[in-house]
Amino acid sequence: MLNRSQIQNLIQKHNLVEEYINIDKQLTPAGFDLTVGKVFKFCSMGSLDFSNSDRQLPQVEEIFPQKITPEDKFGWRPLPKGAYKVRTNETVNIPNNLTALAFSRTSLLRMGAFTQHGAWDAGFRGRGEFILVVENPFGIRLKENARIVQLVFLKTDETESYKGIYNHLK
Repeated sequence: MLNRSQIQNLIQKHNLVEEYINIDKQLTPAGFDLTVGKVFKFCSMGSLDFSNSDRQLPQVEEIFPQKITPEDKFGWRPLPKGAYKVRTNETVNIPNNLTALAFSRTSLLRMGAFTQHGAWDAGFRGRGEFILVVENPFGIRLKENARIVQLVFLKTDETESYKGIYNHLK
């Protein structure tokens, strides 16, 4: 697992993470905190098969942040109990000798919510997307740009690049 200085070096020299808000706040001892860019609610069913020939992603609708007072710089998204799709502000550029795993921030867990992720493959480039599950019966509020997950990077032998449809997600 890469440490803070190794991650910072890869950010500075190879753009491992781009479009971050504040590197000092987001860089952790063993990872990088990713922030909420967009939140979507699901509006239809999805379909998944073995070959992806019949894959159909569900329709989604963006949940826009609302300012509580006119003086607020950033708005909030009130999220009732349920499942949501989150897209990060940050883009990542994972080289072919790294992979990454994401974990819910413990602050989120303490509120009664968590995130679910797939592995971030070597060669993936783009914004992250994952599921946010709110189990708190009273819901939660997410402020714009909230730090929501920690991405940790793991060394691997050089391998081929990810070539899926989600590469270069904007």
